[in-house]
Amino acid sequence: MSSASSNASSIVCPSIRADMDARKIRWEDHQREQLAPGIERRFLYGERAMLAQVFLKKGTAVPKHTHESEQITYIVEGTLRLVLGDDGARVFDVAAGEVLVIPSNVPHAAEALDDVVDIDIFSPPREDWIKGQDAYLRGR
Repeated sequence: MSSASSNASSIVCPSIRADMDARKIRWEDHQREQLAPGIERRFLYGERAMLAQVFLKKGTAVPKHTHESEQITYIVEGTLRLVLGDDGARVFDVAAGEVLVIPSNVPHAAEALDDVVDIDIFSPPREDWIKGQDAYLRGR
């Protein structure tokens, strides 16, 4: 892992391992990571799960992608359109207070219909995020 990735990981996503004591963490103590324009996040993870706070500006799109992790998306503010499947046939507009469960390995994309604050839970943790190998979110 490059030192840049290592520094970002230690600031943005502190790890909690089984051999460590439990820790109480305040989101506000960890700066947001700027990804592609209109996308910011911060996350933390343990051995088997990851918790992420994602901020999307209205009109921002997250390209179609897939991952091994099951994803549970809870919308805190705004409305997020999620398009699932290879053909994009399943469309869900998920509004504040609503949750969408996305099974493992299901292709999906998203578009912020408003400014969105979302909480995502992933199991297992997203190794691509931890290692900074999430080019689809970085506009690369």
